[in-house]
Amino acid sequence: MHLRGVVLPGDQELDLWVVDGAVTFEPVAGAETLCRTGWIVPGLVDAHCHVGIRYGGGDETREGAIEQAETERDAGALLLRDAGSPIDTRFIDEHAELPRIIRAGRHIARPKRYIRELGIELDDERDLPEIVAEQARFGDGWVKIVGDWIDRSVGDLRPLWSDDILKQAIDAAHANGARVTAHVFGEDALPGLINAGIDCLEHGTGLTDDTIELMLANGTALVPTLINIDTFPGIADSATKFPVYAAHMRDLHRRVRDTVGKAHEAGVPIYAGTDAGGSIRHGRIADEIAALTGAGLSPHDALGAASWNARTWLGRESITEGAPADFVVYADDPRTTPAALTDPLWVVLRGMVVNTPNPVTGHR
Repeated sequence: MHLRGVVLPGDQELDLWVVDGAVTFEPVAGAETLCRTGWIVPGLVDAHCHVGIRYGGGDETREGAIEQAETERDAGALLLRDAGSPIDTRFIDEHAELPRIIRAGRHIARPKRYIRELGIELDDERDLPEIVAEQARFGDGWVKIVGDWIDRSVGDLRPLWSDDILKQAIDAAHANGARVTAHVFGEDALPGLINAGIDCLEHGTGLTDDTIELMLANGTALVPTLINIDTFPGIADSATKFPVYAAHMRDLHRRVRDTVGKAHEAGVPIYAGTDAGGSIRHGRIADEIAALTGAGLSPHDALGAASWNARTWLGRESITEGAPADFVVYADDPRTTPAALTDPLWVVLRGMVVNTPNPVTGHR
């Protein structure tokens, strides 16, 4: 196929062709022209989602997981970093029409210190390095640990692991070729995680000026999942037995956009993730991009956090000669017309048009 349009991030109006599932800028005789105008964006990335967790909680069926992946695809999210799933979703790789998934295995937590039955629960923290190494070998280059959670004995967020064990565990992941990310809401777990060499933080609502500086010094990335943080007031409202925790969650929510803005201004790498699965429905990457602009990222940087920059971070190509043809075409510039993100003209994955027509606009 042949397309012409403004290709991001370079803002160049170009002709490109798709041959055998790959991009080329060399003309191909007889190619069918898909479009002559539009904005061509490298496939969007949801860098924190959970294919395999049912909306509302629990393990998803195979059919439900496929539906979740289809929803992400139709929203233009063609690369998913699955930040922990209770089911093995490798069967999705057999479907060429579904997004590419980078898996982090299962969450690793402690008993009664995370969502029940979702992850691997360790009675003894000394087992963490061994289990992290195991999940590193099982996953696709990532491991997910739970860094903090409510400790009901004290009534507030507290770290799950000692600093020494974190260092051993993260070293074990790195020795097995995997990066490590951590769920973390509060302030107290951050120094231990960052100093231990964690590669990424999920949520990061408790970041301070000091821990932002630590992130910069250690090259730690941030996936703030802002649309999930918007659920904090509801979590606080339900935590009537733990007033300190409830107040803490409300405060983290109140200042999260300032927190993310400070991290961005300081130069911390930020990527877009919705935390879809469980309490957040799939297909909301456009909402997360909008939330990032509300936290101080420019429209260009916010889109990049969900496209070309995220793809580079995850080791995937964008729109370059010979790269896999994974891209989305919009009628309008999605940086100046955010609504365009919710209505792609064409979604091309592995060189195939895979999106279904929009029943209102008629766009595919």
